[in-house]
Amino acid sequence: METLIPEISKLLNDTLSPEQSILVSATESLDRLSSQLPAFPLSLIAIASGGDNQGQKVAAATYLKNFTKRQIEGGSSYLKVDCEFKNRLMQALLQAEPAVLKVLVEAFRIIVVAGFVKENSWPELVHELRSVIENSDLISKGANFQWKTINALTILQTIIKPFQYYLNPKLAKEPVPPQLELIASEILVPLQSTFHYFLDKALLIQGRVDVEVERILLMICKCIYFSVRSHMPSALGPLLPSFCGDLIRILDSLNLSSTNVEDEYLLRLKAGKRSMQIFCALVTRHRKHFDKLMPNILTCAFKIVKQSPSVGSMGFLSERVVSLSFDFISHVLETGPGWRLVSPHFSLLLESAIFPTLVMNHKDILEWEEDADEYIRKNLPSDLEEISGWKEDSFTARKSAINLLGVISMSKGPPMTSNNTSSASAKRKKGDRNKGKERRTSMGVLLVIPFLSKFPIPSDVAITQSSTSNNYYGVLMAYGALVDFLKDQNPEYTTSLVQSRVLPLYLLCSSQPYLVATANWVLGELASCLPQEMSADIYSSLLQALAMSDVGEISCYPVRASAAGAIAELLENDYLPPEWVPLMQVLVNMINTEDENESTLLFQLLTTVVEVGDEKVACHIPAIISTVATAVSKHIPPTREPWPQVVEKGFTTLATIAQTWEDSIQDGIMENESSSKWTSGWATISQTFSGLLQQAWLAPVQLMEGEESNSLPPTSCINEASALLGCIMRYITETDATSDLKMAELLVIWAELIADWHAWEEMEDLAVFDSIQDVVNLHGKCELKDFFVRRMPSPPAPPVPQRSIIEGIGAFISEAIQAYPSATWRACSCAHLLLNVPRFSFETENIKQLLAMIFTQAAFSHFKGIQNKPIALWKPLLLVISSGYLCFPENVERILNKDEDKGFMIWARALAHISTNSFEPGLQSQSEIKLAVMTLVKIVERLLGSISAGENPVLQECFVSLLELVIRLKEVQEEEEGEDDDTEDADDETADDDTDADESSEDDEREETQDEFLERYAKAAAALEDGMITEEGDVEDQVQELELGVLDEVDPQRAVHSLIERYHHVLMRGTTLPPQLITKSLCAFPEYNLKAFS
Repeated sequence: METLIPEISKLLNDTLSPEQSILVSATESLDRLSSQLPAFPLSLIAIASGGDNQGQKVAAATYLKNFTKRQIEGGSSYLKVDCEFKNRLMQALLQAEPAVLKVLVEAFRIIVVAGFVKENSWPELVHELRSVIENSDLISKGANFQWKTINALTILQTIIKPFQYYLNPKLAKEPVPPQLELIASEILVPLQSTFHYFLDKALLIQGRVDVEVERILLMICKCIYFSVRSHMPSALGPLLPSFCGDLIRILDSLNLSSTNVEDEYLLRLKAGKRSMQIFCALVTRHRKHFDKLMPNILTCAFKIVKQSPSVGSMGFLSERVVSLSFDFISHVLETGPGWRLVSPHFSLLLESAIFPTLVMNHKDILEWEEDADEYIRKNLPSDLEEISGWKEDSFTARKSAINLLGVISMSKGPPMTSNNTSSASAKRKKGDRNKGKERRTSMGVLLVIPFLSKFPIPSDVAITQSSTSNNYYGVLMAYGALVDFLKDQNPEYTTSLVQSRVLPLYLLCSSQPYLVATANWVLGELASCLPQEMSADIYSSLLQALAMSDVGEISCYPVRASAAGAIAELLENDYLPPEWVPLMQVLVNMINTEDENESTLLFQLLTTVVEVGDEKVACHIPAIISTVATAVSKHIPPTREPWPQVVEKGFTTLATIAQTWEDSIQDGIMENESSSKWTSGWATISQTFSGLLQQAWLAPVQLMEGEESNSLPPTSCINEASALLGCIMRYITETDATSDLKMAELLVIWAELIADWHAWEEMEDLAVFDSIQDVVNLHGKCELKDFFVRRMPSPPAPPVPQRSIIEGIGAFISEAIQAYPSATWRACSCAHLLLNVPRFSFETENIKQLLAMIFTQAAFSHFKGIQNKPIALWKPLLLVISSGYLCFPENVERILNKDEDKGFMIWARALAHISTNSFEPGLQSQSEIKLAVMTLVKIVERLLGSISAGENPVLQECFVSLLELVIRLKEVQEEEEGEDDDTEDADDETADDDTDADESSEDDEREETQDEFLERYAKAAAALEDGMITEEGDVEDQVQELELGVLDEVDPQRAVHSLIERYHHVLMRGTTLPPQLITKSLCAFPEYNLKAFS
């Protein structure tokens, strides 16, 4: 080790060099030295913990971290078990400076998780750490300065942090891990007195902050939080009153309203934040330990939220403490004892804490002006989700206050007789058995709405009175919290509220943009409970806001953004406008704006309008498509740089428009329109899409023709662009149209783009697969140039052959076969299409052979990775190889055997297995069964030709599966013939059954209990680990009709008959058939003459 240290030190210095060649050489040399165990890691520790060169020490720590990660991920156990290495690392951690400690602790964390947490293989760690903490510099009275207290607590924090989460999702109720129990009893319990001592010391200091003391308090708070976030160690339960008492003292010491917070004081604020997080964890996870502590902690939380009038001047951390305090009160309200403690304070909470948080402040105006998107995210959130007392951290005081107000509004007030109940909440169904009895009215009716009604709606006269506007801003925010409350009221109640307290604001649009933006948000939040009778007024108001211009120097982007968000929210909740044309006109008129943010917003809204409007907007598509495409084209970069977000959103909108248009035609919506009208509309759409794609793809290539012959446009929006291409191709019926729309040129570029596609995402690849089908169909109708063979590029480009359309598609499919499961299913389906449908000539047969080879190689490579356990994904992979084998048997066999010894036999045996009746999901469609039968016939024939003597187990399996399969093929054909006769009756019966089932499920529906929920998720986790979970998208593709082309004309039953006739005596010697199979074969195909096999 001593000899390595100088060499490694020099190489580490070289890694800091600005010269790339020196840096690369040093890194490679370090990688070569890293194989010397244990000297190499021990040398790194020595360098990181010694000397005066800070940069070198950090470099050594960084390399050690990366080295440790590679070792553990590579399966090496050396670092986890070697005592000398772990001891040296611990010593280095305990003495390291902060900059080095920060990096070294990451290497330590990797070892702790792999060894101590997962395998419990470092039992002495906790005892040693306890001793170190007790004898560290700030805790030990003996003044042994060898160990630093801060470093020791950093180690404690590192080993305890993984236990903040449940570690075994397969258990419905996971016990406290023994390691955590040991840490709690050995270290956390003794630390309680230390924590109390340092807190006393911190609170006695006046006028200054002891940074080391504050850091110790924060680190112990973090350790407690990690300990109780999910579990409750038994040793901690008895100490909770003491710990919580100290945490309350921390929170009581905070000055949240201070505008000038020193960096040192941030540590106290962070400790306060952790204290509130601990309280939230206790009330949500550990009720039996918490109920006795609840009154004192609630009193503390009340004190904090009453500081909310100063939230406008608070820093981020101070506001987080207030936010967590609101969340804590919400959690407490969901418990019986908590409700009894909080309910007497509802009125005070609303007046002095919740409402002041909702009122507009100067920070809001500043954010509006400087960062409108941040303002919208924080104050007009689209992610409020459901109001709930168990809602996780909302992060801002305003969101948390909104949630608490919603919980309070749904809380029940004191009992009232039905005579005193308001008409809005007292209506009951006829024959209500509780009629005349006492009922409990919600606090929304009793407290919240009356309180909010005290604040007048601003008028023209009150515009200059900022307090009136600011207060009404808070009123609108409060209305956004009342969704669940309003759902329980009569529709007339909501109508009255919106008409009298929200819609009048739109008359003051130009003077109150802040209020109008908030009013938009309120209407969006109330989407699920707005009466349909108000639709015209609401959409008229929102369209007015959507088109609102800036007011002087005040930007009205948040007004327009919130209006767009509200309209989208209304549409997604099936709250539809009385007329679609005005909405579409406003959007189309505005969409040509130069501002990218505005255009992005409008494209998103137009996408929602088209999706929801569906057939109601389809007839207007030809009239607007050119304007929308022009708006997109304005933002497409002329060079190869990636497209901005506005272009991506625009292409998404156009793809949605294309889908809606085609669906309307397929569903017969335009049956009453003249054929020429919709043909003309489709022509307009196709020409528009073609022009846009030419600008996006052909123009950049032409621009760079003289520079880089292989340059391609960016692969941005490849899925959406594929959808547009598909729409064009499905329109074309004549060869002339392919030339007019430049289809061959576009498809060449498209094929090149998808050939180099590697960013696999499930939802981003769907249209590409659909378009492959469209390309093959189009070539069948109108032969495309460059489909099989691409012409040589013209000078001055070098005469290098370029990829044809089908070669580009083939490259994409071979990649997709090895991608995520549903891509594999789709790619395999496309592979059959490419091999069997196009009309290959003698000159292009080599292209077909190349495709068969690359598909076989990709499919077999994927299959080898999953061959240990039969799963559904076997089927598409093995059938792709089958298609290639029927076309080029010798070539495919050679590739299979080249990839793996006896690869052909492995594939044949696996194909035989999926062809049996026992395999799930099995071969189900006629085309799948036909393909497998023909392949097994060829395999059996191949195996019979190579038998010298004795039995071949693969032959046995293949022949048995072949007979089972040909019988099943006959059964499937007979079933389909029968189904054709009974389709209408079956549909009627199914509809009746579905109705009965729906009614029955409604009657039986009940809420899942917590235990049932945990049990269900534990089973799902176990199934996921065992590989039994079918990934999304798999099921829909497991039954598919394959494109077999001329192979579909072959009679598989006759092929089996011919095989048995030719090889009858050899088969009798080499195979043994089960008696049941012989019986079934004789019944189904007596001509096979299988009696002799019995």
